[in-house]
Amino acid sequence: MMQLRCSLVKAYGPAWRLSAPLGLKRSFSTSSKVVKSPEEAVKDVPDGATLCIGGFGLCGIPENLIAALKAQGTKNLTAVSNNAGVDDFGLGQLLQSRQIKRMISSYVGENKLFEELYLSGQLEVELTPQGTLAERLRAGGAGIPAFFTRTAYGTAVHEGSNVIKYGPGGAKGGAVEIMSEPREERDFDGKGYIMEKAIVGDFAFVKAWKADERGNLVWKGTSQNFNPDCARAGKVCIAEVEEIVPLGSLSPEEIHLPGIYVHRVVQGQGYQKRIEKRTVSTGGEIKVDKRRELIIRRAAKELKDGMYVNLGIGMPTLVSNYLEPGVRIELQSENGLLGIGPYPKESEVDPDVINAGKETVTMLPGSSLFSSSESFGMIRGSKVDVTILGAMEVAANGDLANWIIPGKMVKGMGGAMDLVAADAKVLVVMEHVAKGNKHKLKKSCQLPLTGKRVVDRCVTDMGVFDFVTTGPEAPPTLIEIAPDTTLDAVKEATGFDFKVAEPLKTMMWMLPQ
Repeated sequence: MMQLRCSLVKAYGPAWRLSAPLGLKRSFSTSSKVVKSPEEAVKDVPDGATLCIGGFGLCGIPENLIAALKAQGTKNLTAVSNNAGVDDFGLGQLLQSRQIKRMISSYVGENKLFEELYLSGQLEVELTPQGTLAERLRAGGAGIPAFFTRTAYGTAVHEGSNVIKYGPGGAKGGAVEIMSEPREERDFDGKGYIMEKAIVGDFAFVKAWKADERGNLVWKGTSQNFNPDCARAGKVCIAEVEEIVPLGSLSPEEIHLPGIYVHRVVQGQGYQKRIEKRTVSTGGEIKVDKRRELIIRRAAKELKDGMYVNLGIGMPTLVSNYLEPGVRIELQSENGLLGIGPYPKESEVDPDVINAGKETVTMLPGSSLFSSSESFGMIRGSKVDVTILGAMEVAANGDLANWIIPGKMVKGMGGAMDLVAADAKVLVVMEHVAKGNKHKLKKSCQLPLTGKRVVDRCVTDMGVFDFVTTGPEAPPTLIEIAPDTTLDAVKEATGFDFKVAEPLKTMMWMLPQ
């Protein structure tokens, strides 16, 4: 025992002492990682640095660190972040001041400035599937240089046909200055995979709820999202927090990220915590256009008791409101929430609890919270039973396109490429034709793909189609038809030939309760 005591004293100093009968204890006294201000925290970030920046939409973003960097004027930055906030807040501020040279993101969303700078050739944008982005960060922090994934196999990401930067004149000019690189592909167990390289940043900016003086971090609600993954991936991680507590105040069980990943901690001030989509429950009946209600109610019949389900942005989010009696499902959200509840009452709105559409939500009893990489681990690992999402185009062979119109509109793929590449059932809900009666169901997709041969079933306001996604390609089958249309009308509105089930059923749904 004396020899062990001497070894510990030699290694750790006299802070180690013996206390019978419990054995060894340590009176821990060590330097703090706390810095005085955001300005001090970011002062050594140089021009041209790569920054891994946490947050999802406006939830869990490092407001103070971004503001300090803007004031400092650091430029030619590469920002690795799921998105860029909104035009005048979050990373949008650094886009306004033209301090960012390249964005590595999955989603442009509603940030008009982000889209405008990209399409005009003023900004480099490396669009990356959301789950792949999270895993590239996680891998970078774990010392894994690259990995293979099914996500984006057969798409523009795989082929290297995404425009990273347009030339003079922007998208309208037609010149391309930088094109994405094709990915190496491999076959594992008869399925195609592509290789993605890890991301390591010079600095990571993250936002947490609490920290102690040694940098152990705790998050609240869905504000974890990309923050832990970014923290791990930064050579120097700077964490801004709402509260710094004394060492020992946090129990080991409640710590989400160990301080070994965090180099500086700063107390944030004056948090705005803006909400991108403030959605509240009115307590009244949900009002939906009758054509869309037909689609939503029919899609709801696909969901069975006990299923784990991911609902995409827009029309899919309404499906859970029309479940049949006795059906209870678990809704999974890519930003790190399992067990999504209804929209909150006004008094319950919490900017730290949102869904993947950036809408304010509640959490049901039994819900769980986790990081973005954990969320997509569930998805890629085929733990989710059903994915419901919208589409711009669906091809006869089950190809799906829903994330970009080259040169005109860029929303980004978000998590859609990850979701459709897993083994979950993929259900598309959409209106049968686009404006001007243009076909959305086509022989082949004209827009860049989200996934190849991934759509299992498509529900429109005119019918329900089943697709053959394995083995030799075969025509889809119309299995149900809307009650107010005819087979001839469906054929005219559909851009591919299809089989007709015998008998052909009429689309029905449960009556409103």
